[in-house]
Amino acid sequence: MKKSLMPLLLGGLGIGTTEFVMMGLLQDIASDLHITIPEAGHLISAYALGVVVGAPLLVMMSVKHPPKKILLFLMLIFTVFNALSAFSPGPVTLLMARFFAGLPHGAFFGVGSVVASRLADKGKQAQAIAVMFSGLTIANLVMVPIGTWIGHHLLWRYTFGLVAVIGLMTLLAIKLWLPALPANENADAKKEMEVLKNPQAWLVIAITAVGTGGMFAWISYISPLMTDVSHFSADSVSWIMVLAGFGMIVGNLIGGRLADRFQPVYTCAGLLLCMALTLLSIHYFSGIQFVSLFLTFLTGALSMMIAAPIQILMINTSGDAEMLGAALIQAAFNVGNSLGAFLGGLPIVMGYGFTYPVVVGACMAVVGVGFAIRLIKMQQPPLNIIPAPTTTYSNPPTPAD
Repeated sequence: MKKSLMPLLLGGLGIGTTEFVMMGLLQDIASDLHITIPEAGHLISAYALGVVVGAPLLVMMSVKHPPKKILLFLMLIFTVFNALSAFSPGPVTLLMARFFAGLPHGAFFGVGSVVASRLADKGKQAQAIAVMFSGLTIANLVMVPIGTWIGHHLLWRYTFGLVAVIGLMTLLAIKLWLPALPANENADAKKEMEVLKNPQAWLVIAITAVGTGGMFAWISYISPLMTDVSHFSADSVSWIMVLAGFGMIVGNLIGGRLADRFQPVYTCAGLLLCMALTLLSIHYFSGIQFVSLFLTFLTGALSMMIAAPIQILMINTSGDAEMLGAALIQAAFNVGNSLGAFLGGLPIVMGYGFTYPVVVGACMAVVGVGFAIRLIKMQQPPLNIIPAPTTTYSNPPTPAD
């Protein structure tokens, strides 16, 4: 791995930690701040809303500046508001801190994807982007369990203090190791907005928001799936999540190589189809414990295998608005997070079992495949059919006597 990519990996580590550790800290925060768990759940929604709002807004505000300065600015916001999360005196201030901490999330990954592709060797752009996203996977495997343990046994505020320290390390790494790439002198906010007029870009966003939402329909309800269907103990769920996190690390690295070898749109379509089949397998075979564990690893791998290909696909589709396009993908991932959790919960509300959220997830993945097929057809050049020459006669033959 190039040293110049290390700041992007560290940034992904901090962002992944603060995004996913909240799920494990809800009870501790609710107890400490004297609020209900559903009220504490609003903190997750506030962060996701910050991602959706901040991704396009911050990119358009900073598009004329050099990428290094943009990343420093974004990580400064991230560090400050995660530190404020640690010192928030009440639920309202914590809610605001979580919203503002989410603002740089999508913009960082958007700008970081473009930077990684520029720093990469020829033909290895997707692998360079996968290095950045490996920070997310390492966060799920290592930092989220550590942060959850700190919140349970010490104090949840220390966890956000740890995230702020990672932010400071990222700022230092950006300053020391990231090359000073030139700014795009022709870029402006109006030109960046042109990507929203591109129907192909909207298809990529739909692939992300709907197709990858199928994975969130699975992971949002993985705990009752493992305890009530696969019959693991409640204490085993944390280790099962580590298994899923390990699958994400493996899948992220494979996804980068696939996107560099094959066209990203075909890679995305194939991976979403595999995701649909895997989710259906979970529905039918989760009662067998060792099969359930294997499918957990495989689904975790597939969930991150698509990250680099879809990011490259959006960069290629966005033209001159590559930074905004890449940032919008991160917003779309968070839409998929909310959409998958909501739709996946409907069968449970209707009285069906805990295997039915993955059926909803499989349907979402199939819809994502449909969007990908539509994009493939739009990207194919029209066939130039040359009409067959017609024979003309100046003196048409007369019938024989």
